[in-house]
Amino acid sequence: MPILNVDHARQAYVIKRGKGKGYAGVENLLFYADNCNLVYRDAQAVLVQMIAALKELGGTSHAKAA
Repeated sequence: MPILNVDHARQAYVIKRGKGKGYAGVENLLFYADNCNLVYRDAQAVLVQMIAALKELGGTSHAKAA
């Protein structure tokens, strides 16, 4: 599993089903960072909506290539 330096990102979105602490019972400090927004829903449904919204905005040339 790759390690992502999300703490250095300008903005991050974390999609979770609920507010639970997860399997290990450990809080993730990233969830409390100023650059992080939590979205509580089904990940597939949220990603489909996010992609559609980005396409409506026109996206960037990089996003269109993907």
